[in-house]
Amino acid sequence: MFSHIMLGANDLEASKAFYDATLGALGHKPGFMDPKGRVFWMTPTGIFSISIPIDGEPATCANGGTVGFAAASPEEADAWHAAGLANGGVSIEDAPGVREGAGMNLYLAYLRDPAGNKICAMHRL
Repeated sequence: MFSHIMLGANDLEASKAFYDATLGALGHKPGFMDPKGRVFWMTPTGIFSISIPIDGEPATCANGGTVGFAAASPEEADAWHAAGLANGGVSIEDAPGVREGAGMNLYLAYLRDPAGNKICAMHRL
């Protein structure tokens, strides 16, 4: 459904270190920077990227927005969460764990990245 997701960042170095660690915990290689200063993590199913906003204004997080990353297991989601905390992320919501509702059982872990974006690792049980 999605081709790519790009989030704004105010400190590309800090955000790249954060996402290299969290996405690395999910089995992805480190991101690379293009000549325009954007950082990309490529996968067979889509692209995740960060960039300084092109309008010159500070990056801000979306109120009510969440970007979710697929985790292969609850342990991988926990590793993602721990990597984020160790690299400038802030734990939000409830502690990582099982959430039930609407006929689904999910294992979820939530963080805010260095720019304040709300992100999540999710494993479908």
